[in-house]
Amino acid sequence: MSTAAHLPMLPVLPSNEARTELPKALKRFRADGALAQPMLFGSHRRPEAVVIPFALYSQLLPVIEDLEIAQLVQARQAAGPSTPLADIAEGLGLDPADYA
Repeated sequence: MSTAAHLPMLPVLPSNEARTELPKALKRFRADGALAQPMLFGSHRRPEAVVIPFALYSQLLPVIEDLEIAQLVQARQAAGPSTPLADIAEGLGLDPADYA
């Protein structure tokens, strides 16, 4: 599901213009903190990347980590049922009690 439709209409800068606008963005970030307007940029004015204040990134980090964990869970579920470690050990002729 794309979230682009839910984003406010922000200007998308070409990459070369983003380089020159970066000092202005940093000034906004210092002044406005987490609420400062982000800077979007990309080729042909299509949004490919965003620069956000570090204060906002810090607030978003737990959500980003949750999304990463969810992707891992989905990948593991898609791989099929798991095999208990005891069954793997038994298949190798090992007794897990010997290593406890």
